[in-house]
Amino acid sequence: MMKPLRLLTLAVTGLLLAACQTPEERRAADSNTCASYGFRRGTDAFATCLQRIELDRRAEARSLRYSNDLMMWGWSRPIVVERRVVVRPN
Repeated sequence: MMKPLRLLTLAVTGLLLAACQTPEERRAADSNTCASYGFRRGTDAFATCLQRIELDRRAEARSLRYSNDLMMWGWSRPIVVERRVVVRPN
């Protein structure tokens, strides 16, 4: 029980630290990353690079949410609830 609690605490701490960065700071960091890859500002390739970074960030957030659900509830596959209905002739 202690291990999932530690993982959750670590995940929440990471989210809080990521939330400390303003959108402008994040955009500047992303621009610097794309520029370091050799893309020139103002080109379509540069815009594509920025878009891919953002898409990757969103996918990572979805993955984190999904793994937290599995960690919290212990689901490794969907739960199937079966309810039998008995029909009797009149």
